Amino acid sequence: MENLISLVNKIQRACTALGDHGEESALPTLWDSLPSIAVVGGQSSGKSSVLESVVGKDFLPRGSGIVTRRPLVLQLHKIDEGREYAEFMHLPRKRFTDFAAVRKEIADETDRETGRSKQISSVPIHLSIYSPNVVNLTLIDLPGLTKVAVEGQPDSIVQDIENMVRSYIEKPNCIILAISPANQDLATSDAIKISREVDPRGERTIGVLTKIDLMDKGTDAVDILEGKSYKLQYPWIGVVNRSQADINKSVDMIAARRREREYFANSQEYRHLAQRMGSEHLGKVLSKHLEGVIRSKIPALQSLISKTIVELETELSRLGKPIATDAGGKLYMIMEICRVFDQIFKEHLDGSRSGGDKIYNVFDNQLPAAMKRLQFDKNLSMDHVRKLITEADGYQPHLIAPEQGYRRLIESSLGSIKGPAEAAVDAVHAILKELVHKAISETVELKQYPALKVEVSAAACESLDRMKEESRKATLLLVDMECGYLTVEFFRKLPQDIEKGGNPTHSIFDRYNDAYLRRVGTTVLSYINMVCATLRNSIPKSIVYCQVREAKRSLMDYFFAELGGKESKQLASLLNEDPAVMQRRASLAKRLELYRSAQTEMDAVSWSK
Repeated sequence: MENLISLVNKIQRACTALGDHGEESALPTLWDSLPSIAVVGGQSSGKSSVLESVVGKDFLPRGSGIVTRRPLVLQLHKIDEGREYAEFMHLPRKRFTDFAAVRKEIADETDRETGRSKQISSVPIHLSIYSPNVVNLTLIDLPGLTKVAVEGQPDSIVQDIENMVRSYIEKPNCIILAISPANQDLATSDAIKISREVDPRGERTIGVLTKIDLMDKGTDAVDILEGKSYKLQYPWIGVVNRSQADINKSVDMIAARRREREYFANSQEYRHLAQRMGSEHLGKVLSKHLEGVIRSKIPALQSLISKTIVELETELSRLGKPIATDAGGKLYMIMEICRVFDQIFKEHLDGSRSGGDKIYNVFDNQLPAAMKRLQFDKNLSMDHVRKLITEADGYQPHLIAPEQGYRRLIESSLGSIKGPAEAAVDAVHAILKELVHKAISETVELKQYPALKVEVSAAACESLDRMKEESRKATLLLVDMECGYLTVEFFRKLPQDIEKGGNPTHSIFDRYNDAYLRRVGTTVLSYINMVCATLRNSIPKSIVYCQVREAKRSLMDYFFAELGGKESKQLASLLNEDPAVMQRRASLAKRLELYRSAQTEMDAVSWSK
């Protein structure tokens, strides 16, 4: 599986472009379902310096008070070579190679949304940075938590920022990057306080400790970094950012990273932790962790996208579609849609569309393999043959041939074939249900009427269930027939035993010599193999006759019979339109565009299992 983070990057950009960026809405948002990393910290916690260290560039606005007033969705893309550049989604096709200009554009775009006041907005800015010195990663930089409002800000700003931060990090798909300065008491950390409230067990929180080099002499952060002071599921990561003097002197970020590595490697307190400290390690950890979370969420995302696309297409396609007013017209429309579905289903079976070939695979591979795994020769061990033969004799050994013993051995072996036979019935049933769902999804008319789609799916599956039970009975009956009447000619062609091997004076479990019992076992195995060869041909015939043929012939018969007894109101409910759709047409159209784009991106990725 590759480009997972890039995939989510594209979908997030589409979400923002179409207005779906996690704001409170009556419509479900794809943004809320996407895994993300939200950067949380108080003002002056070193949050901006951490982000710049991960990127390796100065690009964030700096200053006093609340500098970050809109969420910044920062998407990092690792490129093999070439010059580093940045792109804003609100400025398509414009590349920034001067990162001072990036800083200015972030500030200007914030002012465009909020004005030159110091208000905040939940509408994010999308920034992508392409560089050979980064790892694939997406971070959401949130406004720093504060305790007091500054001049020009309403008193509610403190709570407004907290509410915005909380709206991101309380989502179960959000990874919280909690930034806390080491030179302050961890108990007073704004990031830890709010993350503990939404993630009390620390399962989604990654702690980052900044300003380790600024701690008072004689103190260190070892207990925190080792998880003793405040334990999280993931190890704490310490970073040493550039000082204000370094920033003022525009110290190269590469040199700053080198100093950071040297600090941890040469520090007596942190030397043993050096391998998992620093901004470079932080970036790698976040990238790997985000990829793992995305990987685990992919099935749910695919399910959400597929389900939502069907729902949106159904609603939109029904807008303005005229429906017959009389019961006869409604009945005719429903039956015509069902016939289209039934024809598509038959095309899957006959090979015009894909899927029907899977049934042949059950007969040609799965059934023979399952019967082969029964390993009848192991079931016909010497001890087992002796036990059944002698038990069948009763108090006196057989005089001519151990007929009852043969029968018991054959019946006990043939009975085990019922397992593969039933498995073949179930496998074909599963394939037929899969083809039903494929046919439903490919029937354009059904997408317009979700209620009818549900009814058709349920009716088709109920028919398949009935056919499966009939097939199971018929198939197991074939096995019972083989158990109930043995092929006499097979045994008459066998050479007659000259020496039966019986000795009534011996113990009941020692009447027959090994050679005699071995011959009995070999004979029974030969007969079983002959019967298996027959059943390998007859079981598929039974299944095709009872399930596949019947599905082609009468899949919708029960549904059609029920339709004939429905009243006009009941028929109308199957074709009923949602009146709320007309009021939300524009929003639904935009949302459908988003989900189709997301589905296209997902289909383009080859998922590894």
